[in-house]
Amino acid sequence: MRLIDFLKDKFLLILLHIFCMCTLGIFLHVTGYSFSNLILIEIFWLLILGTWLLVTYIQRYCYFRQIEQTLDRMDQRYLLGEMLPDSYRLEDKLYREMIRKSNKSVIEKIHQIEDEKKDYREYIESWVHEIKMPITSIALTCENRRRSNVEELRTIGLENQKIENYVDMALYYARSDEVYKDYLISETDLQEVVYEVLAKNQGYLIQNQVQAEVDCPDLVYTDKKWIAFILNQMILNSIKYRGDTPMLKFYTIKQEQGVLLALEDNGTGIGESELARIFEKGFTGSNGRSHERATGMGLYLCRKLCQKLGIEVWAESIIGKGTRMILDFPISSYLSKL
Repeated sequence: MRLIDFLKDKFLLILLHIFCMCTLGIFLHVTGYSFSNLILIEIFWLLILGTWLLVTYIQRYCYFRQIEQTLDRMDQRYLLGEMLPDSYRLEDKLYREMIRKSNKSVIEKIHQIEDEKKDYREYIESWVHEIKMPITSIALTCENRRRSNVEELRTIGLENQKIENYVDMALYYARSDEVYKDYLISETDLQEVVYEVLAKNQGYLIQNQVQAEVDCPDLVYTDKKWIAFILNQMILNSIKYRGDTPMLKFYTIKQEQGVLLALEDNGTGIGESELARIFEKGFTGSNGRSHERATGMGLYLCRKLCQKLGIEVWAESIIGKGTRMILDFPISSYLSKL
């Protein structure tokens, strides 16, 4: 801090003192004070003012110099608020408190960003591990193309479908925090969406001998593409944890405040103790641990997207009898977005 800058900052105060000195001089002159006494008083006043300004400047210069030195020694400079030296001045205390609050907000934001980066990195690592499996399978199948037949061609198609599903998961995960940039609410025929998703997974359904029943005559207001992704993840889960004679049932239930879409299977089911955690990120449960490819990301993404779209999602299940996934489309909230 330069002296000239300090004096500029105190300009109004100095101007006030000059005005008071002139006023006092005129008053003393009118009341009969001698000129020599008047000059002596003015000089004494100037000395006091100059001394006060000089002492104040030295104190402030040392204070800010100490702050600069502290800042230069710090690796994490956003923690300056915690390292500010003590000061008797009220304004310094107020500034320090405001800086501490600001720094706390910055630190919380940094931790949030670090957690998000960690989560994203862990997911990408998991995704890369998953996608290597179908890529390797395709490579092995292509090496054996001399003996290729219809079955091998079907295998190639299924493995490519797996790659597409994993790529979709990575894409939707990357976009899940900014759904508002990539969705369009419109009247959606749930039956049409279900048929499209089943057609997309036709190879899986045939390979695993899964039968499907669809009874979804109701319309809702939502984003067709995002709902298709959510249903696709649920279907893949049902196929993965299927029973001996796998069966999928899709049906809607009309309610006063909305429409329920249910996907019911007769698979292995989920234990009561694990049911509340199936939408947590990375949670695979006892069923997932028996499948090497389970990542615990599918249902987590489903819930995250449902929250962004204003849809409630929950599950009901009985071990050994199957699972029912339910999506609740509230009419009022979607009509209000149109």
